[in-house]
Amino acid sequence: MRRVNISNIEGKPAVCFETGLDPRSFARTKMSQSMIETGFIVHPDGTHEIWRAAGVNEENGLMRVWGPLFNGKRLDLLINESDSPEAQQAALLWIRAKMFLGETHSTLNPGAAFICYEDGKELPHPKGSVFFAPENLSNRCLFVEGSEIDRYNCPDLTGMEAAAFCAGVMLYMILTGVHPYPSKEIFQDMREGVFLPVNIAAPGLNEKLAGLINAALLLPVAKKRTSKSGTDILAEILELLMNKEGKSASISSLFHELSAEKTELVEKEKKFYLFKLNYLIKANRFAVQNKHALLGSAAGLLLVFILIFSTVKSFSRRPTTEGMEAYHVIAAYYDAFSFLNHTFMEACIQGADKSDINVAVNFFAINKAREAYEGSPNQSIIPAKVWKDTGGELPSPNVFGVTDLVIEKLGGSEDENVITYRANYLLWAPTEDYASNRSDVLTLKRDKRKNWRIIEILRTEK
Repeated sequence: MRRVNISNIEGKPAVCFETGLDPRSFARTKMSQSMIETGFIVHPDGTHEIWRAAGVNEENGLMRVWGPLFNGKRLDLLINESDSPEAQQAALLWIRAKMFLGETHSTLNPGAAFICYEDGKELPHPKGSVFFAPENLSNRCLFVEGSEIDRYNCPDLTGMEAAAFCAGVMLYMILTGVHPYPSKEIFQDMREGVFLPVNIAAPGLNEKLAGLINAALLLPVAKKRTSKSGTDILAEILELLMNKEGKSASISSLFHELSAEKTELVEKEKKFYLFKLNYLIKANRFAVQNKHALLGSAAGLLLVFILIFSTVKSFSRRPTTEGMEAYHVIAAYYDAFSFLNHTFMEACIQGADKSDINVAVNFFAINKAREAYEGSPNQSIIPAKVWKDTGGELPSPNVFGVTDLVIEKLGGSEDENVITYRANYLLWAPTEDYASNRSDVLTLKRDKRKNWRIIEILRTEK
């Protein structure tokens, strides 16, 4: 049941708010005060009028607040129909209305906004008008309705920045068909800027529009936000998408066709970003969520940092690939990855991408922290090779590393001092029940000391 709706009161249509409260509860919670709470109706010419509730009546034993009619459709329902041509137009009308109101406080909830699409002398408001319902009254009704009323808003933002963030979420949903923050940790994701950038989620999207939407979603993140203010973002979105007559650009005109090469590049970028979200961010959050326990083991952590610092200082004593053939360097590199031996992984790399090493360092630190806190040498993360040798039963929540490694030579020679190999393998990671199928093309070259080192890793996810 839509508890913020347009229904008949005494035979005439009106805006209604179904509180879900019986008369006694309505009185106890002082909901009658909602009669003095104001809403706004913003007209296409920029003028606005105050909207106030007109009365309260009882319907099927529950109290309902009602007020003057606004002929329109709820904004959140239009957004949920992201393939509808009305959705984008509705979002832009909402943005324009917010710009007209400026810093005047009004509800940010799309479920509490109505957009007028009809025009006629007998209708109370012109086409293109936007109704912002009283905030507390509408939020109460939407909470009872069961809609996720906060999925469009970050609680840390206010004013035009809050409006720009909300607009960014709405446009993201309209253009991609999905919510930018689908996980249960939605507010943490908002605060940390954890979302798939819209230019990756919607390949081929106009670059300027994609930049504005991403900038809006980064407003809560001090370290990542751009120099654009909320007002700047909203104004540039309107300038890009809405003409002087109030008409929006068609969704199809916002996209351009990508070449096969560019499409493949975007797909690789998407896979890498999702890998980063699934593993690196989860590892970092684990450390944050267990910070109190980790503080209790400060002495152990200090020892780890001292050991790492000492290792860096004593560079000359670090492991090397001296005396190893190129093939064995690759095999040892993936073996070290499984056992979180980031020090030896560093010795194998010279100029190649170090994302594998960053993953190993994160899990190594988590292992050491848990070990210090629990007072036990048992590893919390099990090497995939050990797990497989002991039966490899699924699910495997604590398993990390490489199995089923197959290495084949592609080209080059020792005489040329450059050799290329392909490595196919399965990567197992915590929180994932099944492995990722990877294929890496590795190029090795002799360094100044004539040791084979990996200078390039080109990775493909199958």
